[in-house]
Amino acid sequence: MSMTVEDCVRAREGFPRPVPDIPSNAVDQFKLNGKVVVVTGAADGIGLAVCEAMAEAGADVAFWYHSNDAAILKAKDLAALHNVKTSTYKVDVSDPAQVQFAIAKVVHEFGAIDVFIANAGMSISKPILEQTLEEYRTQMSVNVDGIVHCSKYVGSLFKDQGYGNLIITSSMSAHIVNVPVDQPVYNATKAFVTHFGKSLAREWREFARVNIVSPGFFDTKMGAGPSAVNEAYRMAALGRQGHTREIKGLYLYLASDASTYMTGSDLLIDGGYVLP
Repeated sequence: MSMTVEDCVRAREGFPRPVPDIPSNAVDQFKLNGKVVVVTGAADGIGLAVCEAMAEAGADVAFWYHSNDAAILKAKDLAALHNVKTSTYKVDVSDPAQVQFAIAKVVHEFGAIDVFIANAGMSISKPILEQTLEEYRTQMSVNVDGIVHCSKYVGSLFKDQGYGNLIITSSMSAHIVNVPVDQPVYNATKAFVTHFGKSLAREWREFARVNIVSPGFFDTKMGAGPSAVNEAYRMAALGRQGHTREIKGLYLYLASDASTYMTGSDLLIDGGYVLP
């Protein structure tokens, strides 16, 4: 967008916008008491760690999972441990009707959605010449279409509410191509959601914030496999994979009032893997 000197000095109606009324105490800014947070891919790995972080900060948490019923017990355990409300929803994010229905169900049960963490993802690590088109479509349906579906329907809710906070899980793969496994489709899906999130931050600027987290290798089922783990150690400046407890604070920061002046950001947490 180009501007003239006159454009720069001319007063704009409605600006400057007011600063949010947030606590001045930094620790209090991280508290989520009374907030409702939805996390997709919540049964294990980074998703479960994020649910733990939200509950530890006082939020009520809606666990979305697809195939791992362990989410049900884990949600109950978190509710009892932290005296918050939790509930579980079996949702295939590749199906827009299921996403729309689940969002409505969460709102009915919790009253609103303050933060939506679009974390669900999957990978089929094969070179494109060895990958079937069905495998390609499966990855696209979850990693791309799933993010679009969640964003479309929760975005409509955020607009109606007049507020909201979307956090998208991408990957360091969106920043590089020399990852130590053959996953060109996965890399491309993460590049899509990173740029999609930045575009949403601009589109939704009147009513919601949108930020992206780009993890490197964490010691989960989506982390470095046996054929890549030694290369992951070698390439990361810190010489290891991350533990999921090391990413909880980053999602909490983005979900909380500590980050109210942040939108459209892509936060890389990779142990220094993509350093030049």
